[in-house]
Amino acid sequence: MAAAGAAVAAFVVSLAAAVVVIVRLPADYFVGAAPRPILRVRSRVVTVILRITRNVVGAALIVLGAIMSIPGVPGQGILTMLLGLMLADVPGKRRLERRLVGRAGVRRALDRIRARWHRPPLEIDS
Repeated sequence: MAAAGAAVAAFVVSLAAAVVVIVRLPADYFVGAAPRPILRVRSRVVTVILRITRNVVGAALIVLGAIMSIPGVPGQGILTMLLGLMLADVPGKRRLERRLVGRAGVRRALDRIRARWHRPPLEIDS
C-alpha cells in the first residue's frame, strides 16, 4: 500500500514540477547558441554551491525520468528527463535538449501545456 502511495505521489509531484517549468520557460529558450542565465549571482561561493546543487538535482531528475519511462511505472518520463537535462551542466546538452523538444510528440505535449496556461508555443532553431 505504501509503494502505491509513493508511486502516486511521485507521479503528481513530477507532473506538477514539469508543468511549472514548462509554463515559466521563455518561448525563445531553445533559440540561439545558449540560453540566458536565469539567475545572476556575484558571489563565487554562492555560484559554486548553486552549480553543484543544479547538477545533483538535474542528475536525480534524469535518473527518475529514465525510471518513469519504463512501462508500468507512472510519471512523465521524457519530460522529467528533459527538466533534469536543462538543469545539469553536461557537454552536448543543448543539442540533446533540442533533439528531445524537436520530437513531434514531445513538442505537441509542451505546446498543449503552454496553451492551456495562455503561453505562446516554444520556438526552436532548426
